[in-house]
Amino acid sequence: MPTCPECDAEIDVDEYDVDKGDLLSCPECGSTLEIVGLSPIEFDVAAEEEEEEDEEPADTEELGDDSEDEDQEKEEWDE
Repeated sequence: MPTCPECDAEIDVDEYDVDKGDLLSCPECGSTLEIVGLSPIEFDVAAEEEEEEDEEPADTEELGDDSEDEDQEKEEWDE
């Protein structure tokens, strides 16, 4: 049975239900694990992706301006 590389807990995984590159969470320590081998199943600790929550899309201000222009164009067509 495959084990977690962080805490050595045994992880029950059916080799037919997973593919190489799939991510799982260790039920014991909570580490995110990537399947790196299928026969036998082998895990490696998944690389952490950096999340940028503070960054806003650059188009945000432009979208507001464009919607106002579209409203004005609609009014001109209605007249």
